Amino acid sequence: QVQLVESGGGLVQAGGSLRLSCAASGRTFSRYAMGWFRQAPGKEREFVAAVTWSGGGTYYADFVKGRFTISRDNAKNTVYLQMNSLKPEDTAVYSCAVRRYSGSYYAINEYDYWGQGTQVTVSS
Repeated sequence: QVQLVESGGGLVQAGGSLRLSCAASGRTFSRYAMGWFRQAPGKEREFVAAVTWSGGGTYYADFVKGRFTISRDNAKNTVYLQMNSLKPEDTAVYSCAVRRYSGSYYAINEYDYWGQGTQVTVSS
């Protein structure tokens, strides 16, 4: 089993940047693709970005393309989400998860072992 702990959230003004980290326990971390998701108040959790096990492939939701970058460091068992040009509508709790199955990278039901999440608040 993998345990995930997110960090790096906070309050930032529109146009600012934050870098989220997701630290994973367990020796099998490097075998799995990883994803970032977010959930705003009153809304369903949605896909943000994913990275393949090697870091060589990345996938993004349309609403973050060109602004967010996902990466990973398997030596540190950590996945990152660099968020630039933040907008108030990016306000949400951001969580990382392990992609356990072989379906779409964009589908939430392909992921398991969720972290507790980190709050990101973007003020206008």
